[in-house]
Amino acid sequence: ELPRIRMPRHLRQTYVRRVGDAVNVMIPFQGKPKPEVIWTKGDQPLDTSRINIRNTEKDTIFYIRQAQRSDSGRYELTVRINGAEDKATLDIRVIEPPGTPQNLKLVDVWGFNVALEWTPPVDNGNSEIKGYVVQKSDKKSGKWFTALERCTRTSCTISDLIIGNTYSFRVFAENACGLSETAAVTSGVAHIEKTRTAYQPEKIPQRDMMEPPKFTQPLTDRTTTRGYSTHLFCSVRGFPQPKIIWMKNQMEIREDPKYIAMIEQGVCSLEIRKPSPFDGGIYTCKAVNPLGEASVDCKLDVKGKM
Repeated sequence: ELPRIRMPRHLRQTYVRRVGDAVNVMIPFQGKPKPEVIWTKGDQPLDTSRINIRNTEKDTIFYIRQAQRSDSGRYELTVRINGAEDKATLDIRVIEPPGTPQNLKLVDVWGFNVALEWTPPVDNGNSEIKGYVVQKSDKKSGKWFTALERCTRTSCTISDLIIGNTYSFRVFAENACGLSETAAVTSGVAHIEKTRTAYQPEKIPQRDMMEPPKFTQPLTDRTTTRGYSTHLFCSVRGFPQPKIIWMKNQMEIREDPKYIAMIEQGVCSLEIRKPSPFDGGIYTCKAVNPLGEASVDCKLDVKGKM
């Protein structure tokens, strides 16, 4: 019967043990007559002072009383009968908790928040770092509380801290074996101060709002046709609001149903209803306030109907 190794399913993947654990592996095989069983590691015979091998006709037992990290590696098993052989590999990894995270720094403190940074431990314990546990302690209680369960980066922001408290922080590394035995602790402390936001009224330069009248848009000469109402427009500014006086040929236009004078948002208008040639002439708009006066003129021509 040809030799054949029946590798148990759980040993086909990396076999992980912790430092100090026992490694006790039984691997069955078949073949007649009784096969020759050979174990090697890296093509070298095993260190029998650390590893015990016991073989029967149907299986081989691989035993280490207390595993060390140096026991990690690929072990080759060969089962041989008269030149025919079968091979299998046992991949063992012995792990332990990681070392302490390095270079923990308190980067910034603002409002209720603190920013922290650190670097990974020098020794990962022969197992990938899963993350970091970040804890905080306030000076009043002195107790440590977990602020972040598993931070996967080497920086974090801790929020919702209490005003008036002073905090220290520490960081543990975590791998498949558990947390590092010791934590990195911040050398400095973070004091959460009450931020005083004094209201600063916006400083507006005091401007002299008083202003004499000034026309921003003058009157323009117009020609209109007899019988068709026409409008004259100009724009003025000034403070206090100027009084507007309309004149025709230097004569003030008083209550006269032919004329309607209006001012709205600085725009002055004079409506001349159904003018006749007699209504032609020089029209003046005069603006007056306590600081002064200004005026603009235009010429109106009224032509007879064609």
